[in-house]
Amino acid sequence: MAIREINFDGIVGPSHNYAGLSLGNLASARNAGETSYPRAAALQGLAKMRSNIALGLLQGLFVPPPRPAADWLAALGTSIGAADPVIAANAMSASAMWAANAATVSPAPDTADRRCHLTVANLKTMPHRSLEWPDTLAQLQVAFAAPGFAVHPPVPVAFGDEGAANHMRLAAGHGEPGVEIFVYGVSGGPFPARQHVEASRAVARLHQLDRQRTFFGAQSEEVIAAGAFHNDVVAVANERVLFAHELAFADQAALIDFCAARVRDFDYVEVAAADVPLADAIRSYLFNAQLVTPPDGVMTLVAPTECRDTPSVKAWIDRHLAGNGAIRRVDYVDVRQSMANGGGPACLRLRVACDPGEVDPRFLADEAKLDRLERLVGEQWPAELEPGAIQAPAMIEQIASARRALLDGLDLGQLA
Repeated sequence: MAIREINFDGIVGPSHNYAGLSLGNLASARNAGETSYPRAAALQGLAKMRSNIALGLLQGLFVPPPRPAADWLAALGTSIGAADPVIAANAMSASAMWAANAATVSPAPDTADRRCHLTVANLKTMPHRSLEWPDTLAQLQVAFAAPGFAVHPPVPVAFGDEGAANHMRLAAGHGEPGVEIFVYGVSGGPFPARQHVEASRAVARLHQLDRQRTFFGAQSEEVIAAGAFHNDVVAVANERVLFAHELAFADQAALIDFCAARVRDFDYVEVAAADVPLADAIRSYLFNAQLVTPPDGVMTLVAPTECRDTPSVKAWIDRHLAGNGAIRRVDYVDVRQSMANGGGPACLRLRVACDPGEVDPRFLADEAKLDRLERLVGEQWPAELEPGAIQAPAMIEQIASARRALLDGLDLGQLA
């Protein structure tokens, strides 16, 4: 088995809008009620995929779920036209674009049955996200139908699970046995702690992980209260490197000791609060970047342009690069439409280390496929969308029509 990491990015859906539905997500709240630009958002996401391919990375994609969420509305006894505006906004949410919340992934080298396990997140904390999982499960069951995968439904909703955004993996290489780190929340002051420890423990059991190589650690209450609603807002891992803010974890020392004892050449790269205040780290999404290893072996941070535009963050990056640190290259990408709704480059992708030959090829991207998708988005996606327009019949039809065209273009009509 030739295991490589594939980053599966969510294509930004045609209903991308700023309704401010996510309590604790400061960017979402800050831009609530603003006009969004679904076409530009989707094109920015596709451009990021293209940039990753140029680095030599394997790139995958997921399609947006149907919107409006008609079954969910029907269960509430209403429809998109008749629903209260807040309910309608939930039913039209495009938040499934943030594929990091789709599932938690454990590669085959870590699991007892030597299959790659994926457990779909229930996302029960926020109404607009809790309705995503049935479509996510259906999609993952198609993409990862080969015998080398095990796709699990969500854990019971009594225990909130937000997927890979609260999970990290460290290993000397993607194809080697690693340690898996589950980060949960206890309290976040005025904001909810979204990841329940029992959800994390359940996922670890479902994935048949080695208890001696599995770590459960609490996220710092301070960072949740500051707006780090997921661990991936303050920490990211890749191969042997853990890159994190000084304030990320409730017991940082225990986590570092655990990893150092089990990961060959483990390297902890810390950003001190004195150098990058927590507010700057969260606003710029320094840690919600993709930390990747291209084929040339030069560990690269795929960071949002906001990092380049935030003085304290840019200064830290420049010092790290000049000091010959673990991260040797930074690739800045423009995903401003996603950032304005609270999701950076890392939110947009789900990392799956697996044998690429076992993945349904319809979910793998190359330059030619991205060319076709860019043309389709340019023709079908709304140029702009005001939150108040999401119940307009013409807009509802355009959004549904755009998704149908996407599924047709990818030969994925079975997900209609």
